[in-house]
Amino acid sequence: MPTRPPPSDAASAAASAVIVIMGVAGSGKTTVGTALAVALGWRFVDADDHHAPAAIAKMARGEPLDDDDRAPWLDELRAIIDDGLARGRHLVMACSALKAHYRERLAGGESGRRVRFAHLAGTPELFRARLAKRAGHFMKPEMLDSQLAALEPPGGDALEVDAAQPVAAIVAQIRTAFGV
Repeated sequence: MPTRPPPSDAASAAASAVIVIMGVAGSGKTTVGTALAVALGWRFVDADDHHAPAAIAKMARGEPLDDDDRAPWLDELRAIIDDGLARGRHLVMACSALKAHYRERLAGGESGRRVRFAHLAGTPELFRARLAKRAGHFMKPEMLDSQLAALEPPGGDALEVDAAQPVAAIVAQIRTAFGV
């Protein structure tokens, strides 16, 4: 029986995909993103690990980041996405992606095709309760209000998922919706 040749790099790259788990602080991005990546056998990237030290210090002081603070961070995240897509690697990324132009920057023209967004939506009370239980993170609970104010709900360019559901249910919903 003849064997199939391995896919070319171009075919592999065309088949790669990125799922960005987005939402405000306390929505469960890292928890859901990690669980989804494990379920799929994909690489996981937490965008929080890529903030510049000055941005982390600013957030630790309770000061919200502005677009200028976020620009180099978004560029680095886009470079990670580009590298993964070019190498034919699948990726799950946890990233707040609060504004439409942040999502456009992350997707780089691939939104809805190879870069898809799942928005973990919920109530401020749910997010506050989660943040109150979280220790050791630079994002302070009092900064939730600034994130809620900055959030531009994605509407049709993202799958909206109820963040109050169990993680397994959220993962299953994302997998079903995105066919992965």
